[in-house]
Amino acid sequence: MTKRICTLLAAVALLLCAAMPAMAEGKLRVAFALLGTIDDRGWNTAHYKGIQELEAALGDKIEISYTENVGAHNAERVLRNYAQQGYDLIFGTSFPHMDAIERVAKDFPDQKFEHCSGYKMGPNLSNYFGRMYQAEYLAGYTAGLMGYKNVGTVGTHPIPEPIRGVNAFTLGLMRGLNEAGIAYDMNKLNTVVWMKSWADPIKETTLAETLADRDHDLIRQMADTPESSLAACARDLPAVGYGSPAEEYGADCVLTSSIFNWGRYYVKTVQTALDGKWKAQSYWGGFEDDGIRITAFNEKVPADVRAKVDAVRQQLANGEDNIFAGPIKDQSGKVIIAEGQKASDADLLGMMVLIDGVNGSIPQ
Repeated sequence: MTKRICTLLAAVALLLCAAMPAMAEGKLRVAFALLGTIDDRGWNTAHYKGIQELEAALGDKIEISYTENVGAHNAERVLRNYAQQGYDLIFGTSFPHMDAIERVAKDFPDQKFEHCSGYKMGPNLSNYFGRMYQAEYLAGYTAGLMGYKNVGTVGTHPIPEPIRGVNAFTLGLMRGLNEAGIAYDMNKLNTVVWMKSWADPIKETTLAETLADRDHDLIRQMADTPESSLAACARDLPAVGYGSPAEEYGADCVLTSSIFNWGRYYVKTVQTALDGKWKAQSYWGGFEDDGIRITAFNEKVPADVRAKVDAVRQQLANGEDNIFAGPIKDQSGKVIIAEGQKASDADLLGMMVLIDGVNGSIPQ
């Protein structure tokens, strides 16, 4: 009896092993390492939506796998495991994956790697990100046109990407207020407080409530979860969401959300790999490539405001990005971008200064 069972199990195993290559035959194997969980309502949810879009578009041509909760401590193990399993294209979707994916890419030169939000590259390693500052500029422009002039921003880490976003939002806010003919105090225009974290529901809520108690008229969410927007709604204040649509998670006071659209990049990149045309590159896409978006406006946003914001969004989609065009001053009044000049991508990617109109500082 024992011998018969063992023989049967061996036959089943042989059948399964024979079937597995057939299932993957001719398919490109694609893997993703996600920093958190797919239901975090923020950064990882946005990436997961991109993965779902990829599967819907190319699912019959590819095999997809993903691993959640991949931080700096286990990134190399997860990425190396995918490489050892023979995955053709491997994505590290967050900054903490950068050093690990660089090491693994060097050890597996015949496979392709993509890293989100970092700056390191190699012959088989690309980096990619979205020009979120464009969407943040439009969010600020919306708020300014509606007369909000004492904004409280719950910032994340005081590094170039969030700093760039705070500045862009402030520039949009000033433009909107100027066009609406509304006077404002440069020292109260946009107050930023820093969590020193990408996501911390308790800090997000506490800081948003503190800003509300200090009579700020709109809360700007920058964290990867919608808690600060939800806290604003609980205080009957308007908010602006970030990363994923905060309004989808109960924040009905949100005027609009600035969101990433990773699906566009994932479909395009995987298709180039299928076509044998993939090459390592540094990608930074905005409205011109549908890499970022603003969500549908809240019903409280007037029609004329929507029309003006849509017009500027179209300009950005056409490649007319003059957001960081001079003259622009820092908080001390020093001109950092002269009149007639525009910040280069290198300037933006290394931005470590807050502009005039931002109330707050960059902590060490």
